[in-house]
Amino acid sequence: MSHRSTPKAHADGTATTLTPADYLKKILTARVYDVARETPLEPARNLSRRLHNKVLLKREDQQPVFSFKLRGAYNKLAHLSPEQLQRGVICASAGNHAQGVALGAHKLGVRAVIVMPTTTPQVKIDAVRALGGEVVLHGDSYSDAAQHASALAQQQGLTFVHPFDDPDVIAGQGTIAMEMLRQLQGLGSNRLDAVFVAIGGGGLIAGVGTYIKAVRPDIRVIGVQMNDSDAMLRSVQSGQRVQLSDVGLFSDGTAVKYVGAETFRLARQVVDEFVTVDTDAVCAAIKDVFVDTRSIVEPAGAMAVAAIKKYVAERKTRGETYAAILCGANMNFDRLRFVAERAEVGEEREALFAVTIPEERGSFLRFLHAIGSLPGGPRNVTEFNYRIHDTQVAHVFVGLTTHGRGESAKIAAAFEKHGFRTLDLTHDDLAQEHIRHMVGGHSPLAHDERLLRFIFPERPGALLKFLTLMRPSWNISLFHYRNQGADYGRILVGLQVPPKDDAAFEAFLRDLGYPYVDETDNPVYRVFLRG
Repeated sequence: MSHRSTPKAHADGTATTLTPADYLKKILTARVYDVARETPLEPARNLSRRLHNKVLLKREDQQPVFSFKLRGAYNKLAHLSPEQLQRGVICASAGNHAQGVALGAHKLGVRAVIVMPTTTPQVKIDAVRALGGEVVLHGDSYSDAAQHASALAQQQGLTFVHPFDDPDVIAGQGTIAMEMLRQLQGLGSNRLDAVFVAIGGGGLIAGVGTYIKAVRPDIRVIGVQMNDSDAMLRSVQSGQRVQLSDVGLFSDGTAVKYVGAETFRLARQVVDEFVTVDTDAVCAAIKDVFVDTRSIVEPAGAMAVAAIKKYVAERKTRGETYAAILCGANMNFDRLRFVAERAEVGEEREALFAVTIPEERGSFLRFLHAIGSLPGGPRNVTEFNYRIHDTQVAHVFVGLTTHGRGESAKIAAAFEKHGFRTLDLTHDDLAQEHIRHMVGGHSPLAHDERLLRFIFPERPGALLKFLTLMRPSWNISLFHYRNQGADYGRILVGLQVPPKDDAAFEAFLRDLGYPYVDETDNPVYRVFLRG
């Protein structure tokens, strides 16, 4: 790859030509360790075993601000003049760079104004304020916040600290590569086939890539982008910087519409190839990181792991060594519900189906037996949603565990062989995000309906016991269950039981032995579900 240098007007206003040798010197002399720490390079044992390749995790999630951004931010501040520091600094950031600037400014005793997009997770906003930063919320993305920050910088005489398009910031991030290559020897092998680096504006990959190509050009540098925030990939493909009209916000740390001029120049020189990943793959990677480290990284922090999994799956590699930079762990806790839901889809550990069964006595029981006889062995039911609405057929939304990728089509075919018309919903976003929560509603067929909330033990046979003890004359008119990962499952059941069977129904509930609440008189049920 070419390492030619071109003149450039940098973010600090100086027109210089920085060669790879210049950057190598800047990285080696960067001032980052006043506030940053050397983070571990750890093997991901479980993931390595699954992928048949050695995966190493560079734990930048363990920095004091839970992100690598501290390195570049502080290195930039440390190179400002006393006059600039006295006036104060300003930056625009989705959160991690903001915390780095705030902590660096606090360390140096200078004022820091932080402009953040309104989409920034609250945990990052609170963290910046706790470090003494003056937070200003503006716009939906980094680019929107950056324009506002530039205006404030001119109005108040503040020095703008760019999150990525600045040589000192890039050099600070490059210290990660310097540490990694030194730490490899401590792991008993100097082998590293590729390093995977998440890209937003490009500061991280510019610094890491430049150092690696200067010291170990045999190591492949692979840039990772979200499929809905791929400004760097499009720019490199076009030969010029491309501005995106919109960016996805799931990985808020990489939601950049327009990459830097200097980071673009360096990326063209040092990045060997790009891998794009989607939201589901990143959610699965967050879970993979947790399994190996018991730590939860943010979406941007898991992108490199998601890319390694995709890279191995596509190339069928074995026995190689890959490093992933876990670049941040500023995860909004409320987002974990979504991550856990989509992680199973991203790894294809769950398959979803719409199954049509006859609306007749014993159909549910027959369907359960069909699940038990599926190829590959019994599956756990992860979701089961149904509402009576037709006298002839019933439509059931069902989720099942899988043993690996590509099984949903085989399961659907097996259901068809059992006589159940089946629609595979595993990769249907409408089903994933909305329909699974909307199965229900009023039904004129649900006469004599009693609504009960049960707590079932999460073990095989619990639902079978329920159906076996039920009287054949009683009909299930509503069923709603979703596995939440707990020891007990919460299930909502509608049962059509005539008043004359009151005593038998009470006996059934006693024999079943599952805790329950009768919700038949609940006004919410009457408004939204009762026929």
